[in-house]
Amino acid sequence: MSLSRLKRLAFIVPLALVSAGLGACSFQPVYSGRLAETPQLQLAYAKPATRLEQVVYQELSLRLGETTTPTVPLVTLSVSGSVSAPYLSATTNPNTPYEATVTATATITARDAGSDKPISITRTAKAQLTHSGQVLADTQADQEAQERAARAAAESLRLAILAALAG
Repeated sequence: MSLSRLKRLAFIVPLALVSAGLGACSFQPVYSGRLAETPQLQLAYAKPATRLEQVVYQELSLRLGETTTPTVPLVTLSVSGSVSAPYLSATTNPNTPYEATVTATATITARDAGSDKPISITRTAKAQLTHSGQVLADTQADQEAQERAARAAAESLRLAILAALAG
């Protein structure tokens, strides 16, 4: 065998072993029990009052499912966002880093006769952005970063809702 052929084999054999080892990996769902049998939850959602609430409602209804049946639990959201400059040092760079923070609170209320007290879950998410000094660009950057943070908060809420309703 030539030296170049041995080098190729020395590269291919470990790669094949790693591929075979990764092929044995598997995934497990985040939820189990009755939620594993019915991945689409039966939930109804209140109407959004703001754009950030609309983003979170859309994410939750897309991931958890939605129904208009009047007896299923109702999810009501309260979402607030803000943009702030988290850094105190002054720089000569005209692009200033900012941080968008979104706090989302979901209240799940059972709408049947023997219902328990409502379940309330709060999650906060942050997203980074940069201001350049141009008013329109800065405003759009603020809105886009808040929507990114709202989607992250919605994903965290989704997992918390699954955990809360699994028990």
